[in-house]
Amino acid sequence: MTSRVLDLMVAGGGPAGLVTALHAARAGLEVEVWEPRAGDVDKACGEGLMPGALAALQRLGVDPAGHPFEGIRYVGAGHTADARFRAGPGRGIRRTTLHRALRDAALDAGARIVQRAVTDVHQDGGSVVVAGTRAAHLVAADGLHSPVRRALGLDLPAARHARFGLRRHFRTSPWSPFVEVHWSLGRDGVEAYVTPVAPDLVGVAVLGGATGSFDAKLHGLPDLAERLGEPAGDVRGAGPLRQGSRRRVAGRVLLVGDAAGYVDAVTGEGLALAFAQAQAAVHAIVGGSPQQYEHHWVALTRRYRLLTSALVLGTRPRLARRALVPAADLLSPLFGAAVDALARPVETPRRRVVSGLTRARIAADPNSR
Repeated sequence: MTSRVLDLMVAGGGPAGLVTALHAARAGLEVEVWEPRAGDVDKACGEGLMPGALAALQRLGVDPAGHPFEGIRYVGAGHTADARFRAGPGRGIRRTTLHRALRDAALDAGARIVQRAVTDVHQDGGSVVVAGTRAAHLVAADGLHSPVRRALGLDLPAARHARFGLRRHFRTSPWSPFVEVHWSLGRDGVEAYVTPVAPDLVGVAVLGGATGSFDAKLHGLPDLAERLGEPAGDVRGAGPLRQGSRRRVAGRVLLVGDAAGYVDAVTGEGLALAFAQAQAAVHAIVGGSPQQYEHHWVALTRRYRLLTSALVLGTRPRLARRALVPAADLLSPLFGAAVDALARPVETPRRRVVSGLTRARIAADPNSR
């Protein structure tokens, strides 16, 4: 076993893990990201960054190319309802493009990225040991089905009504300046999210139950299916989407992003929350009080958990789904206010600037962490 002690190890090199590493490296910590997948990592997701998430990226000096969108449009039951963002546009960004930009930023800041999986995790009084490597803290940002969360016994029982996501790109010019949400009125309870990601490309993510292929789910939305061009890539899937964790801090291990718990993708806040959690986790570690992250996490995600749970439960009955878009059209000021609330930046703890002396103290004295 090596005698070297990292300040921080990050399990998972997706956006949540890379932003964690970026914050940590810029705070002066020695950080390694362990990610078993090589190259630009892709994932089944909507790929639309709400204005708050885009602003968080730009504050980090990361500004990946993509396609702007001006708001959210609901489509269903013969109605449409539009809500434009008041604080500027969001941006559709291919997940591989986002990954590449964040990886480059983390490496430039001094983080190391190792192609390796985090499997066995052991803790003692002053560190976490993973496959013979010792670190003062471990941040698990290893996704919906986090192996670290499971290994620590933090998984909650699976949700009764599981929802899954499937995504595919289509070679089609975006036909509207919005991310469109198409609501199916069938028994399957599917909705589809159309995000412009390039001048000639849209991503379509469908959310629904466990059964049925991407094409079968899209068949329930014939007006949308007719607009789409040729597929550009394979179908990617994820789920069950709802994942719970008993807590977000276990000793010297902190859970960030989807690994910390996830409700649903229906409100599009996943990346904004992951970025805010990454900053809060590093803030707590640098401040010598990792347990504070649990309180930060509850505060950061409260709005998301309440709104998302209410929307998922409220749109489960067919009558409610049928009434949703007409109601949003009729009550357009209320719909616009709700979209703006989701588009706002996620509030994060006050950033603490760490000097080289503080970093040396953290590295030399495990008890000061």
